[in-house]
Amino acid sequence: MYMTSKTNHALQSSLANFDNADGELKVADRLITEIAGEAGTPFYLYDRASLHKRYHQLRQALPADLNICYAVKANPNNSIIRELDALYDGLDIASKGEMMRALDAGSTADRMSFAGPGKSADELKFAIENDIGAISVESAREIDHIRQICQDNNKQVNILVRVNPAFELSSSGMKMGGGPKQFGIDSELVPELIKSLVDDRYLRFHGIHIFAGSQNLSAESIADSFDNILRYAQTLRVDTGVPLPIINMGGGFGIPYIAKATPLDLQAVGLHLSRILQSYRTELPETSFKIELGRYIVGECGIYVSRVLYRKVSRGETFLVTDGGLHHHLAASGNLGQKMVHRPMPITVANKLDHPLEHVNLVGPLCTPLDTFGMRMELPTANEGDLIAVFNSGAYGYSASPLGFLSHNHPKEIIL
Repeated sequence: MYMTSKTNHALQSSLANFDNADGELKVADRLITEIAGEAGTPFYLYDRASLHKRYHQLRQALPADLNICYAVKANPNNSIIRELDALYDGLDIASKGEMMRALDAGSTADRMSFAGPGKSADELKFAIENDIGAISVESAREIDHIRQICQDNNKQVNILVRVNPAFELSSSGMKMGGGPKQFGIDSELVPELIKSLVDDRYLRFHGIHIFAGSQNLSAESIADSFDNILRYAQTLRVDTGVPLPIINMGGGFGIPYIAKATPLDLQAVGLHLSRILQSYRTELPETSFKIELGRYIVGECGIYVSRVLYRKVSRGETFLVTDGGLHHHLAASGNLGQKMVHRPMPITVANKLDHPLEHVNLVGPLCTPLDTFGMRMELPTANEGDLIAVFNSGAYGYSASPLGFLSHNHPKEIIL
């Protein structure tokens, strides 16, 4: 039995991914107290079974001929990359460092595509010399750099033109298209650019890349975005007369972080997307369709676990002080960006799931009032030594946090 508020949909959804025994969380058939006893706290725990479950959910719901790639920025842990590279159709990277991690994890460069508005000349050179699958170009000046590197090294490279569309993904946590943006090339400039690339000696035009926004829980909104992308692509194909071998439609699939949020209806997304793709296949017969997902693939597989150091009362309010905090998990503190992840995330006392609830302030060990995962929040009654679990921590957790702040030890990362 789980003691959770009936209105905390996000926590109920997170707990459904894992087992429990007599009120204690189990991951990969191991009790959380056993894992914590061996590893020490704090730590990130990633569950392979959850990764595979999400893969099968995606493949069952989405069109069979839709390519699904993993966006490494969500979690660049080498074991995670290795696991997901074997499942999905490729990797999307956003830096030389991510490419090196992916290569170290056993992937090959031809399975990678490289996006990002500020790629350095060194990064581009490294990608081209290693025969990367494709580069998403985001400015005319970047194209100049790539052409010069290819010329100097007698290389050719596949490029996608990343488009800054005139629309954005409504209901998304972060909007990455529409209006003035650092991402992509403004859509009105793209037709002439594509035509200029057709006979380029060094750059092979491979298609377009549009990522309108992220962290969206509305199936209808995601479907509208894909429909807008393909409508634009169809017009572009007609206006330029140039085939589009690949259309990378981005992703934007979200997971529920806050109590009132409900999970994305993946089956509805799949039905919408099947209908949309079918309606455009006649006009785009030579095109391969691709999406890139990060948070949705890996987010719910991860748990951040810390231990209660002190239970104290200040002027009538109870504080649980833990050995983990914003330096390890910036998103859980609400300081990564409220439009992306709202506080409190799904949190519980991992070894007392069935205990009565109380209102407490959950804070970390740091010398800043920002170091809190939630104030006056409902948790099972906890004491010193109990384990706090922050769910949905598989994405933008460890690598997105200021690990050097106040020089505490870094948390461990464990995959079971």
